[in-house]
Amino acid sequence: MQVDSNGLQIEVEDSGPTHAPAVLLIMGLGMQLTAWPQAWVAALVQAGFRVIRFDNRDAGLSTQLDALGVPKVLWAGLKHKLGWRQRPAYTLNDMALDALGVLDALGISRIHVVGASMGGMIAQRVALAAPQRVLSLCSIMSSSGASGLPDPDREVLKQMYTPPPRPGVDAAIDHTLLFLQMIASPAYPQSEAVRREQIVQAFQRAYRPAGLLRQTLAVMADTARAQALSQITAPTLVMHGDADRLVPPACGQDTARRIPGAQFQAIAGMGHDFSPGACQRMLDALLPFLIRYTPLS
Repeated sequence: MQVDSNGLQIEVEDSGPTHAPAVLLIMGLGMQLTAWPQAWVAALVQAGFRVIRFDNRDAGLSTQLDALGVPKVLWAGLKHKLGWRQRPAYTLNDMALDALGVLDALGISRIHVVGASMGGMIAQRVALAAPQRVLSLCSIMSSSGASGLPDPDREVLKQMYTPPPRPGVDAAIDHTLLFLQMIASPAYPQSEAVRREQIVQAFQRAYRPAGLLRQTLAVMADTARAQALSQITAPTLVMHGDADRLVPPACGQDTARRIPGAQFQAIAGMGHDFSPGACQRMLDALLPFLIRYTPLS
């Protein structure tokens, strides 16, 4: 279904009983709500939670913002390294307000917020923007955005910013497959056929390469978040794979260090993905955390 949020149309999936305590899942850069594995959603519902997933603006079936132009990401990356000011089409705080607007549309007052990668950054912004509404925060494979943190693996970064070698969806699928294989969890491998099928299904649902670039610029421009994290009051769990080549583990460790009382959980052998084995390790840490900070009704 679609809801009105922050002046946009946001695609939402609502699973589990409406009276249950709610968990808001926020996905990462260019990813769609369907990137949350069904087994992950089912485990949360079985544990007694209502699960809200949504497509971020400029991704999936939510409002596309092509009228805002296509940023030059390589130039923006250089400006980011030099500490120069960025001019994004929108900010991560705007995307956090989208998330809060989803809650308003569904009539949900308080929430556990869980974000992965860029979604973790947006989740941090949600916790800063509306502390009274956040029961707990979980930031997964994400970052504080502080200057001086390690960059992605050079090979991964090159693949990420190099366009497909030829035009067309088939080339884009091949290019995406290679990228996802680079950042996959070495301890929890998935077959190439399974991963390719996941990519094909995502592309059939929506393909928004320009939206991914605008989201990328929003991430680069959010340079003040690191200093603000000390203001977060929600109980916080930070989870990060120790084999993450896209967002190095030090980024998660820095996030936990900056949020008062945050718990850091390293996942051995996990990269930057939601392979089944890695999901189970994360759920083993996440479910007790959510239950602990769910008020008794």
